[in-house]
Amino acid sequence: MIEVKNVTKSFDDKTVLFDINATFQTGKTNLIIGQSGSGKTVLMKSLVGLLRPEKGQILFDGRNTLDMSPEQMKELRKEIGMLFQGSALFDSETVLGNVMFPLVMFTDMSRGEIRDRAMFCLERVNLQGAENKYPSEISGGMQKRAAIARAIALNPKYLFCDEPNSGLDPKTSIVIDELLSDITHEYNITTVINTHDMNSVLGIGENIIFIYKGHREWVGNMKEIFATTSEALNDFVFATDLFQEVKDYILAHGFTAKGAARRN
Repeated sequence: MIEVKNVTKSFDDKTVLFDINATFQTGKTNLIIGQSGSGKTVLMKSLVGLLRPEKGQILFDGRNTLDMSPEQMKELRKEIGMLFQGSALFDSETVLGNVMFPLVMFTDMSRGEIRDRAMFCLERVNLQGAENKYPSEISGGMQKRAAIARAIALNPKYLFCDEPNSGLDPKTSIVIDELLSDITHEYNITTVINTHDMNSVLGIGENIIFIYKGHREWVGNMKEIFATTSEALNDFVFATDLFQEVKDYILAHGFTAKGAARRN
């Protein structure tokens, strides 16, 4: 579990996050949503230690990262997996080489053990048979799955995903969503996803934090989002006629958000 307590972050004289409180639950898909410029990316970067808030606490299972020494932060990062917006695979390495990279860097495993672990992760994301291909030789969805395999290679306790569906078609996005959800539950990971994708929100949003103008405006899940009284959240979620139709359909027929979103 990751707890954010009274976190405030500013750049020069501009405050971007105002006294944020949030809990990211273990074994669930935790989504951070909000408009561009709302502060959600700053919150994500603060969580992983790329930015340092001026005030508050960020607790990884009770350990306050803002009190950690550089050595302690280095040890914590071994427990963290990262999935970047653009996959960030090494073009000069094969798919297998990319997944092996963190194991080579951060473990004392033998070469054979590293290869076995990397192959296991590739099989887990259904990329067996693609291990000898280079990133330029596979599709965007396959690149994203390779990046997920690399992110889980060290068996992380915490997984951070920045816009995992960026640049993907809707069908492939669903595959990535369901893969992240399955891995989260299977390995009991604290998964935090920064996203604009409303299909992700309605499909796998077990714990959703909505950031609005630097404030935590709303917290809930994919079912509760349909009953929100927050005008800002309604404007964000139902900005298109499609999602307004989804809302009306669900409220009329009582279907789950996930089922209705996938049908549409």
